[in-house]
Amino acid sequence: MNVQERNREKGSVKNQNPEHKEGPVAEAIEDQTAKIPSDVFLWAALASMGVSLFFKFKSENDKALFVGQWAAPFLLLGLYNKIVKLEGHD
Repeated sequence: MNVQERNREKGSVKNQNPEHKEGPVAEAIEDQTAKIPSDVFLWAALASMGVSLFFKFKSENDKALFVGQWAAPFLLLGLYNKIVKLEGHD
């Protein structure tokens, strides 16, 4: 068993293409989104849940489901934002 096979078993595979760079659009987006505080995404997720609850109380179930499903993408965007801040871009 060689080193790469052992690393794959451990789950720590190194980048096989280290010269890969982000494109200029991705880099520009990451530069701008890194300026947004991480709390914004958390508050956006909580707000979407609150608006969803409001629609649920008004018996507008379709709107409640639609807006309520925004919470997960907001949290994922916040996680991506945090990773970009910690790791930087290429």
